[in-house]
Amino acid sequence: MSVDTAIRLVYLLAAICFILALKGLSGPKTARGGNLVGAAGMAVAIGMTFATPGISRFGLMVAAMAIGVAIGFPAARMVKMTAMPQMVAAFNGVGGGAAALISLAEFARSSPGQLAVYQVVEVLFGVIVGSVSFAGSVVAFAKLQELMSGRPITYPGQQVMNAVIGGAGLGLAIAACVSPHNWLVAVVGVLALLFGIAFVLPIGGADVPVLISLLNSFTGLAVAASGFVLHSVLLVVAGTLVGASGTLLTRMMSSAMGRSLPNILFSAFGSVITAGTAEGAADRSVRSASAEDIAVLLAYSQKVVIVPGYGLAVAQAQHTVRELAELLEQRGVQVDYAIHPVAGRMPGHMNVLLAEANVPYDQLREMDEVNPEFQTTDVALVVGANDVVNPAAKNSPGSPIYGMPILAVDEARNIVFLKRSMRPGFAGIDNELLFDPKTTLLFGDAKDSLTALVAALKQL
Repeated sequence: MSVDTAIRLVYLLAAICFILALKGLSGPKTARGGNLVGAAGMAVAIGMTFATPGISRFGLMVAAMAIGVAIGFPAARMVKMTAMPQMVAAFNGVGGGAAALISLAEFARSSPGQLAVYQVVEVLFGVIVGSVSFAGSVVAFAKLQELMSGRPITYPGQQVMNAVIGGAGLGLAIAACVSPHNWLVAVVGVLALLFGIAFVLPIGGADVPVLISLLNSFTGLAVAASGFVLHSVLLVVAGTLVGASGTLLTRMMSSAMGRSLPNILFSAFGSVITAGTAEGAADRSVRSASAEDIAVLLAYSQKVVIVPGYGLAVAQAQHTVRELAELLEQRGVQVDYAIHPVAGRMPGHMNVLLAEANVPYDQLREMDEVNPEFQTTDVALVVGANDVVNPAAKNSPGSPIYGMPILAVDEARNIVFLKRSMRPGFAGIDNELLFDPKTTLLFGDAKDSLTALVAALKQL
């Protein structure tokens, strides 16, 4: 067997590992194994790259890998679950930037006129898409990390400005195809960076996870383009897998939010706090209770469904909610968790958060599976969620969230909200469910409230 054939076979094995990794990541039970398989495939690919004939400058390669490990390993180990989306944004941006730099470097070292037009197009595609992904991911990270306002940032003539930047970049890219010059490609890259920033600024913080998924697909396409530039089949396969999976995830998230992708990207959703769905909400009273009263209600129920939201993640209350569920189960209460597709800040965020607290996988019920069971639920315990249970999504055609699939919490016999205050969710509208006669509120930090419930249950 020739060396070239051996290399191709090993790269094929790595590509198979990447495919199996995506398959494993499709469910919480297999996600850990999927990650390990993907990491193993990447390790095999890196090792074979070092063994490829003609590869030189091993010292620089090892130094770059050492720097990457020194940054990536502690970042991944120390990141909080609530900060996982911004870490994904940061890592995704690095991937897009790397793909753009590879395309730029390969173009720069080619002699003028040496590249065919289709090769110049490959370079430009990698530069443009990779730069947009990098710049957009940086802004997305800043929004999620609260280094800048999470609200959509708009200004007069914004769309015109975006069109000018995009048009100028496209025009120069065409000029670079006709007359390739390093400075032209570099300017195209700079314009792509500016467009990436301008593209992300008007997107609100709650929509940023969808944006990250879209930018992830962009990064995949940029990596695939760099694979064509480097004549690397493995990069083409890996980039295409990332691009395809990112696109599918973006569509799924848009569907889960009941909004089209153009609406998410261009509507500046969340820039204005809208009028509440409950008229005169400030003058209406709600029913609140003590932790002891709610503990009694939970203890003498037969079926309780816990609805976790981002408030639970922020409070780092996943371990406390698991302890509460275990105490209820010891009393013979059936406990399940209702998981909305966009609960938290990214798909699977809430699943991973609860899995971190050793919540059994079979208690995590997806929206379509759990919704029919709310009618037979004694208590729906909503912890830090709002818009994903707001009945306005199905009852108020004029509402900003109308049409978004929600958890049917309103059909439960009793509803308990653990909330910090009466402030509305990201959509900026009041939740009529809070004023329902069968709803009880327990105000305070989610972890403190759950801790109080746990203590009260132990005293019964």
